[in-house]
Amino acid sequence: MNLLTLSDVTVRAGGSLILDRISLSIDPGEIVTIVGPNGSGKTTLMRTILGAMPVSGGTITTRPGLTIGYVPQKLPLDGSLPLTVARFLALPHRHSPKKIAGALKLAGLPDIGDRQLSALSGGQMQRALLARALLSEPDLLILDEPTTGLDQQGEAGFYRRIEMVRDKRGCAVLMVSHDLHVVMAASDRVICLNGHVCCHGTPASVASAPEYRALFGHGTGGALALYRHDHDHEHHGHSHSHD
Repeated sequence: MNLLTLSDVTVRAGGSLILDRISLSIDPGEIVTIVGPNGSGKTTLMRTILGAMPVSGGTITTRPGLTIGYVPQKLPLDGSLPLTVARFLALPHRHSPKKIAGALKLAGLPDIGDRQLSALSGGQMQRALLARALLSEPDLLILDEPTTGLDQQGEAGFYRRIEMVRDKRGCAVLMVSHDLHVVMAASDRVICLNGHVCCHGTPASVASAPEYRALFGHGTGGALALYRHDHDHEHHGHSHSHD
């Protein structure tokens, strides 16, 4: 059974049509990425799936007992607030130190629980937010443009971490991203959104689709090669081709 299914979901806001008859599904264990230009409704779609925005038409069906972990784009914090990473992860629900340490390790931040949250870099903060989402042991992990502000190497590293989380936990992943280049290689399926579903399928099929190219052009190939080269190098100690 699908974890999540949207059937002809339509969303209006202030009299404007934001999402027009969106149909999609997420299967257990797959990584699905939503891409689209600014104003295409990506964040609205995430908010609708999370129940923060009402649908004007259509239906959203979830598997009974579905647990969702959410990683926001950023977290506004008072920089002067004295809060350690471990304490932050224990809010609002307490978790054992062992569970917190395990989530931090899986997110790529081992031995950082005693550090002040305000002292984290942008990349470390995103991994702390990932660790927080993992504490709920989600069936579905939802991330809204999680690498905003990171450089290309940081983006690629974060997406590799997401793949690792999926492989270790078996959770499905739904991401919204503007990072067309590196994100494509991290996904099992890509859905191109522009108020409606323009095209969807494997990364390769979407990258070559006329609807995708009409929106984004042809400029993803080189960075896809960079991601794959780095990915091969990291996992196998050497690189293969830059295909």
